[in-house]
Amino acid sequence: MSFNVSVQPSGRTFTANPDEALLAAAIRQGIGLPYGCKDGACGSCKCKKLEGTVSHGTHQLKALSPEDEANGFILTCCAVAHSDVVIESRQVTDESAFPIKKMPVRINSLNKLSHDVMAVRLQLPASDTFKYHAGQYVEFLLRDGDRRAYSMANAPHTQADNPGVELHIRYMSGGKFTEHVFATMKEKEILRIEGPYGSFFLREDSDKPVVLLASGTGFAPIKALIENMQHKNITRPAVLYWGGRRPEDLYMNDWVQAKLAEMPNLSYVPVVSDALPEDQWSGRTGFVHKAVLQDFPDLSAHQVYACGAPIVVESARDEYSAVAGLPAEEFFSDPFTTEADKAKTA
Repeated sequence: MSFNVSVQPSGRTFTANPDEALLAAAIRQGIGLPYGCKDGACGSCKCKKLEGTVSHGTHQLKALSPEDEANGFILTCCAVAHSDVVIESRQVTDESAFPIKKMPVRINSLNKLSHDVMAVRLQLPASDTFKYHAGQYVEFLLRDGDRRAYSMANAPHTQADNPGVELHIRYMSGGKFTEHVFATMKEKEILRIEGPYGSFFLREDSDKPVVLLASGTGFAPIKALIENMQHKNITRPAVLYWGGRRPEDLYMNDWVQAKLAEMPNLSYVPVVSDALPEDQWSGRTGFVHKAVLQDFPDLSAHQVYACGAPIVVESARDEYSAVAGLPAEEFFSDPFTTEADKAKTA
């Protein structure tokens, strides 16, 4: 027996099996719902349940608090239907959803962008066309069944001249996958990926000015968004705020500077939180999401695309809405939740 799930205000419907999370059912049927981690850690998939009964799997309280549940909110990534359900959710249309594929990939190149960031270039099967939105991510399928997710750092159109996808992987001490990337991974190694996943991509049906907020390697999908805007001649005003602890964490600063010369609509505010005297940093300091508020006390007519550390993304979502009047539906995010983040479940 399956249950019907209706999504308002779009009116689109799909079915969910009794033991299947609503998000997994939607993805399986090509219905795009907003989401990030798929593990109950980030809260990107939180939406209002209007009718029906669901139960939740394990999740973090910061993603869905008891108060949220009492007020009728659910996490589609870990909510299982026990009846027909009606939810209210911002949604990606069916036509925008690309098929999710599993495929082998070959490590084409490894290039250190900084002391702890590696650019990994993946060669895709020549017989397979991999379509994705700039801003989406893929998951590595590890041999023990674990998965690791990384965003594409290049826009889809770049594959025409340079086939494959680029990932920016930050070293995590003790990390099962990143230890391999930085210590033992070799060119021509074969791995498996699945994707594309995620609802983090530019909404091209809007002409609102754009704030691009990145912390650390959250720059990767933002880079893809910028390439996509340039390729499609999208001239909406866009300002990139990129934050790191030290100047070296802004590992493609020169790339951004080059884009500024090519894209008159793009501006850039680098922000460093913990510069040392030897860095000779003379730019903006402090928390990167706070720099946005200092420059844009009123965000009511903007869209914000935020990616990176969960604390940055969550703080931005809360403060931009409460302080600067940003409509909740104009905040798009992809928090980079680590395995440690996902382990902190309720």
